[in-house]
Amino acid sequence: MRSALTLFPLLLISLTATAQDHRPIEFPDVPGYHTMVCDLHTHSVFSDGSVWPNIRIEESHRDHLDAIAITEHLEYLPYRSDIPLPDHNRSYEVAKRVNRDHPLIVIPGAEITRGMPLGHVNAIFITDANALVAPQGEEFMDVMQVFEAVEQQGAFAFWNHPAWTPQRSDGVATLTDLHHTLIDANLLQGIEVANQYTYSDEALQIALDHHLAIIGTSDIHGLIDWDYDIADGGHRPVTLIFAQQKTAESIHEALRNRRTVAWHRNTLIGRESELLPLIDASLEVVNAEFRPRTSVLDIQLENHSDARFLLRNISKYTFHEDANIVEVMPHTVTEFTLKTVDEEGPYFVAFEVLNAVIAPNTHPEITLDIQPTQ
Repeated sequence: MRSALTLFPLLLISLTATAQDHRPIEFPDVPGYHTMVCDLHTHSVFSDGSVWPNIRIEESHRDHLDAIAITEHLEYLPYRSDIPLPDHNRSYEVAKRVNRDHPLIVIPGAEITRGMPLGHVNAIFITDANALVAPQGEEFMDVMQVFEAVEQQGAFAFWNHPAWTPQRSDGVATLTDLHHTLIDANLLQGIEVANQYTYSDEALQIALDHHLAIIGTSDIHGLIDWDYDIADGGHRPVTLIFAQQKTAESIHEALRNRRTVAWHRNTLIGRESELLPLIDASLEVVNAEFRPRTSVLDIQLENHSDARFLLRNISKYTFHEDANIVEVMPHTVTEFTLKTVDEEGPYFVAFEVLNAVIAPNTHPEITLDIQPTQ
């Protein structure tokens, strides 16, 4: 018989293996598109982060990201005396070299860092970060001049953490005249509805009202594992991008056409046109059988995604063993029982998806078409 001291290390190994097994972020493809898991806002020591770019890349490999952008601040460089930065492209170059031939896509980017009314804006798919900073001897480049340079590089710009309390003391994302000008000129094309630990209903409404890409990012400065409790089942916030091909060009095209969903604290945030196909691809009725000599139907529902779905029954049917909430854990089969009351099938069971948001305080609805096998 093994002693407790012998079993304890084995238990630790088992728990570690379980955590690692569930670490990769996985969502199914949707009809016509690959679902690309992307983190478009991260930092390293080349601006105000705590780690070298190789750590950002290694974390991305562990999380099975499809794409990452290391977006260093252009104007805020607190480590400049320790790490001189004559070239603002250096972080991207280091990350690309470390990534080597790994399929992870490393996207060049930078964070334009200003006070309000602009705030902070990420520009990704840039070709030269140095062209976005003021000439030596000048503190800041004119805002419109920066955005014109971003446009000339064919880049994609989105507004970072618009509800950030150091710049919005009330925590309410609000468009200024400058933002309106940039959006109207198609120079500002997306907005973070989820950043780090914060979600903003107001930012989502701005995205819906002004046809902006819905973005979710980690904005990681420290370690992903520490900030997002990966070992305890947490996850970094990401943007799910629906791309025609698994390439940087296709990701860029999808962003320009607003085919995105943010995933933040187990909540999926996006337009109904993108969210419903993702939910449909994630949830599948794999079996439905009546209990012997009853009209009670046992239903098995498989979840092909990393999201923990919370489904509220809004159909005319009631459940036999549960209340009106079904919790469907990631990558598992969940069973629930339906009282059909001798009604002939198929059975159309409608749910409100509580861990998904299509507008402030609005959840999407899905209908499962359940056809018994006997």
